[in-house]
Order: sequence, then C-alpha cells, then structure tokens
Amino acid sequence: MIERYTRPQMKAIWDLKHKYEIWLEVELQACAAFERAKQAPRGTAEKIRKKAKIDVGRIAEIEKVTKHDVIAFLESLMATVGPEHRFLHMGLTSSDIVDTSLAVQMTEAMDLILEGVERLLAVLKRQSFRYKDHVMVGRSHGIHGEPISFGLKLALWYEEVRRHQERLQRVRVDIAVGKLSGAMGTFAHQGPEIEDYVCAKLGLKSDPVSNQVVQRDRHAAYATALALLAASIEKIATEIRHLQRTEVLEAEEYFSEGQKGSSAMPHKRNPIVSENLCGLARLVRANSVAAMENVALWHERDISHSSVERVIMPDSTILIDYMLAKVTDLIERLIVYPDRMKRNLELTGGLVYSQRLLLALIEKGAQRKESYEAVQRHAMASWQGGGGLQELAEKDPFISRHLKGREIAACFNPTYYLRHLGQIYQRVFGRSPSQATAGKRKKNRS
Repeated sequence: MIERYTRPQMKAIWDLKHKYEIWLEVELQACAAFERAKQAPRGTAEKIRKKAKIDVGRIAEIEKVTKHDVIAFLESLMATVGPEHRFLHMGLTSSDIVDTSLAVQMTEAMDLILEGVERLLAVLKRQSFRYKDHVMVGRSHGIHGEPISFGLKLALWYEEVRRHQERLQRVRVDIAVGKLSGAMGTFAHQGPEIEDYVCAKLGLKSDPVSNQVVQRDRHAAYATALALLAASIEKIATEIRHLQRTEVLEAEEYFSEGQKGSSAMPHKRNPIVSENLCGLARLVRANSVAAMENVALWHERDISHSSVERVIMPDSTILIDYMLAKVTDLIERLIVYPDRMKRNLELTGGLVYSQRLLLALIEKGAQRKESYEAVQRHAMASWQGGGGLQELAEKDPFISRHLKGREIAACFNPTYYLRHLGQIYQRVFGRSPSQATAGKRKKNRS
C-alpha cells in the first residue's frame, strides 16, 4: 500500500542509479577543481562527463570481488572514461564521495517532505476555520472537561505542524554539508579549496571540520526531526480514532463506496488510515534510535553506521512522505458530526459547566471552599442520576443566595467558552487580510 502513495520523486531519490549519478557528479566537480588548481589538464572533467557511463549491473559484479562499493564504482568507469580515469578520486577517500552524496540525497528528500508539510498546513488551516464555531466537549483523562471548539483542536494541530516545519528547515541546513577532507579529515592530499568548490557546486556547505566522515549527530538530528513529525501525525490519528469510537462518533474517516470494514461484520467502518499511521510512526521512531546509535564511531570512523543508514534514511523519508500524504487526505475528507458533538456535550446534564458556576459564586463574594463543596455536591448527585446540575443549583439555598436564576442559567451557555477564539486564532494564523486593511485605514486616519 505504501508503494501506491509514495511519490515517484521520493522513490527516485533513493534509487541506486541516482546515487551513483551523484557519486559521479562529486567526482566530476572534484576534477573541475583539480583543473582550477592545475592538477589536471583543462577540459578533463568535461571529457569524463561525456564518456562516463553508469552501469549498475557492472558495479554489482565488480563489488562481488572487491567487497567495496566505491572501488567497484570507480573501476566500472574505466571501460568508458579512458586515460582521464586517473584524475578521478585523487587524494580523496570513499567517505568524501559517500557522505557528500548522502547529503545531497537527504536534502532532496527533505525538500519533498517540506512540500508535504506545506500541504498539510494548508488543509489544517482551512478545516480549522471551517469548524471554528463547532462546539464540542473537551476531555482530559478521557473524561468530559469543558466545552471547546473542534476548530480549536485543528488549530492546535496546525501550530504543532508549523513547529515541525521550522524544525525540519533547520535540520535541512544542518545536513546540507559535504566533506572532501581526505582519509583522516586533514586535507593532507587536497586543500580545503577543493572541498569548497565541490560543495558549492552541489548546493552544499563545507563541513567546518570532519574526520573521515561527516559527524553523525547531523544525521541523528535529521532522523529525530522525522520521528517527531511522525509522533505528531500519530497524535492526530489517535485522536481521530477516539472520535470515531461508536460511543463518541463525533468525527470519522471518509468511508468510500465499496469499502469494507470487516470480512465477518458487514456493519464495520473502521479507522484504518489512522491505525495505519499510528503503526508507521513506530517504525520512524525506531529508526531515529538507530540514528542516535550511529553517532558514536571508533576513532576517526568505522563503518557500523553505513549499513544502518542504507536502511533508515530511505525508509524514514519514504514513510514520512507517505504519512504526510495520508494524514492530509484524512483531515481534508474527515466526516464531522456537529449534532453528535452537541449531544455528547449535553450527555452529563451540565456537569461540564461546574467551574463556570464555581467562579460565578466566587465573583459574587462567596468563599471558594464553600462554593466548591456546594457545586461538587450537586455535581456528584447529578452524576448519580439525581438531575441536571443547573436544576439542582437553582434549588440550593447557598447558591441561590448569591446568584439569581438568570445568572445561574448564564453559567450553562457553551458560547462563553469560545469568546477568546478570535484572539487564539490571531496568535496562530495571524491577522486576516481584512483585519490588516482595517488596521492600516485606522492608522492612516489617526
């Protein structure tokens, strides 16, 4: 199923041929830098570029013998490049090519992921405004708390995803570094100017200092940022799963014509997309732990990180790309039931307004302890089926001594809880164009 929803561009980034194409580009740009340094005849890089042919099958055959991928790659070029082959890889080490190439692939992947985040943000914003005034009950510990709006829930998700956007942008900068500093990172056989030239041509920055590899804290930060995004997608999916429970049913996933929920029970409409997303988040999280374990390498390096990264970087980026597409579609097509939200809000006979009643008593001069005990006493009675909280409060001598009937009734108005939504939305989404225009006109008049 993931195959169907993964964009071709993301799969292509991790294609073996594409990796070798980047390796070749690193080598070609290094040759161009050698020319500038008068270490290779002018035109060497261009001659190699015209002749070089990447043969994935041939590289695999050679690697069976060499047990070394970069050597196999370089040897495979000998047949087509000719005498200029000797100018390839001068003074460089394998990690110069592999790590610099990996940085290119990871930045390419992150650019696609950021596009997906942008689409998710647009849908969350649109749905947040659509459901801004749809009142529902808020829950803590799974228990009814106080009224909120469904739009507020979506606005909260929007702000969280926006933080991920900023985090991903930062790790993109951190990972977009290359190194051509040689076997131990000392530039013993080629100067830093070679590295600077190649990295600039590839859209990377030079790693300020490296040993044989780019340090893996960068890669761990990248994988962790993906895991955090996956965790928030899981959070959204988990909430939708709860809202779709039969006893709640305030929202549910789109159920297409012909879709089936169970091989045994024809009535089932299951939150399979949300469950899928929750499961995949575990994989992305696990991959981030593997990336953390890659940070500690022996001395100037070993290759224990290499085999791990060949799995976790393609897998995590492909999974996140898929998850973003699915959660965006899920929210865009979400079926919302306002009537059910209203029904659930009223399910406890007004208990959700207990704090408003408590505060109204305090505002009228009643002591907090007595007020709390009075409201709690009636709340517990209402909980046990003794009637609605408003009805019980109106009959209480202590409460009625401080509050008139209309003042008690006002405590049970759900719109009271949404009165600051405009300010919250302004914090999250900023002023609307109409607000900005009105503000400008007011400033001009003054």
